Amino acid sequence: MSATRNVTVIDPVQPVLTLINVFDVSPSRQQELVDLLVHATETVMKYRPGFIAANIHRSEDGTRVVNYAQWRSRDDFEAMLQDPSAIPHMRAVGEMANAEPMLFEIVHVRSCAPSGSPDASLSPPVQ
Repeated sequence: MSATRNVTVIDPVQPVLTLINVFDVSPSRQQELVDLLVHATETVMKYRPGFIAANIHRSEDGTRVVNYAQWRSRDDFEAMLQDPSAIPHMRAVGEMANAEPMLFEIVHVRSCAPSGSPDASLSPPVQ
């Protein structure tokens, strides 16, 4: 039996709209916010046209949560904002945290070279 992994692809060649939403939250409510965002993603967002991926992160100090999400287009993202099934989740989030949503396009990605590849043996440039 093989496990299925959900992997977000960050690739400047892919025409995606990236939402990075930083939430300021009380440390006592951080986990509640994480749970709400995961629930909204699993029950609503992933079924919306144009949804590609969502990644929920929490800060170690308990004061922030970040949603890194990808949408096929701005139109798809804006349609989700008007979707009656998404609105209650967004309201609930707004009642427990201050949000700073921003939209981006990917312009550059650099990953560590896999072991054994030619780049893996390169040393950093001498300054």
